[in-house]
Amino acid sequence: MGLNTKAAPAPVFVYGIPRRVCKARIKNRGMNFKCLICYFFSSFYLRVLRGLHGFEKLVFMDFYHEEHEEDKISLMKIGSLALSDPTVLAPLAGITNLPFRLMVKAAGCGLVYSEMISANGLVRGSRKTLRYLDSAPEESPLAVQIFGADPAVLAEAAAIVQSSGASIVDINFGCAVRKVIRTGAGVALMQDPERAAAVIRAVRKALSVPLTIKIRTGWDSSGTQALAVARVAQDGGVDAIAVHPRTAAQGFRGRADWSVISRIKALVSIPVIGNGDITTAQDARSMVEQTGCDGVMVGRAAIGNPWIFSQIRFCLEGRPVSAVDPERRFEIMGEYLRASVRYIGEAPACRMMRSRLGWFAKGLPHAGRFRESVKRIRTEAEGIEKIADYRRIVYLQTEDEATPTPPVT
Repeated sequence: MGLNTKAAPAPVFVYGIPRRVCKARIKNRGMNFKCLICYFFSSFYLRVLRGLHGFEKLVFMDFYHEEHEEDKISLMKIGSLALSDPTVLAPLAGITNLPFRLMVKAAGCGLVYSEMISANGLVRGSRKTLRYLDSAPEESPLAVQIFGADPAVLAEAAAIVQSSGASIVDINFGCAVRKVIRTGAGVALMQDPERAAAVIRAVRKALSVPLTIKIRTGWDSSGTQALAVARVAQDGGVDAIAVHPRTAAQGFRGRADWSVISRIKALVSIPVIGNGDITTAQDARSMVEQTGCDGVMVGRAAIGNPWIFSQIRFCLEGRPVSAVDPERRFEIMGEYLRASVRYIGEAPACRMMRSRLGWFAKGLPHAGRFRESVKRIRTEAEGIEKIADYRRIVYLQTEDEATPTPPVT
């Protein structure tokens, strides 16, 4: 493992497959005439979508994640999938789309998760929902998270996700958003162990790829529900559990109770991934040391700081962790903007970037001024120009500070 500062950027080809899977295939888990028709139709549908959405190359520079075959060490195994890096990007609604995942992967993340996707939307064939399945070879392995409450619908959605090429299917047991809970999905499933078991059995039966779940502490701070669901998950054939040890009422507030992760790790033999209150590489190391978890999942701390994953890897290996070069921040701003434009189009990408480019300026001089300057960008060229202007301001100040003040005579 070493820093790849000289390698040319590898092109990233999007091959997202919004593919419906017919019920016959789910039942038989094999190909029949009906499935062949479905396959050819889905291939045609994919070409149409590519034309509509202008799928092009999405490119990110990989400065942090050079690997050689002899350096690969299996640190965590989820079912049949061996991972050489224990770092995981959490599913973040509205954030972890394809360009963001590619950026994080290039910065050193071991396993990336999609945004949370509605099982009902997938089964209904909603074009907007199916687009969440867009993927690229460079982000592999990819875990796709689905949510819902009906075992049969979740099973059918899981088969669709598997057909799209996902490496892992994940079921959301932790979303505490009111409109999700009202449908019986997300953390509501943790109140109903029988339904949770039925969901897991149905989805496991529909899949050949690894199955994971992401849970919370539950509806109170005791952790009893988390332990019960973890036991049900292991018995039902789940291959790994990600644990965010906050209650439903906490949402993202307050402190995460890492002791819940420790208790689940002691209870089950499948891998346990810890999540919550990891904002630095040292936090991740502390979590591993205190809980014994097999992997660490980072969510909000990766926003604007995709390099946290390589820093965690270095810290876990006992290697020194260095600060990110400001130049790399400016490069990633441009790459993220360009990739988003290629993926969703110039106007929507620029609207989105008005709030997102400022993420990467945190800690740099005049960050507030830069955030204000990009709030009204309308074109890719305008965004690139604002980034270049800000870069000049930062470097001019750095040079001024480095110049010694002449002595007063």
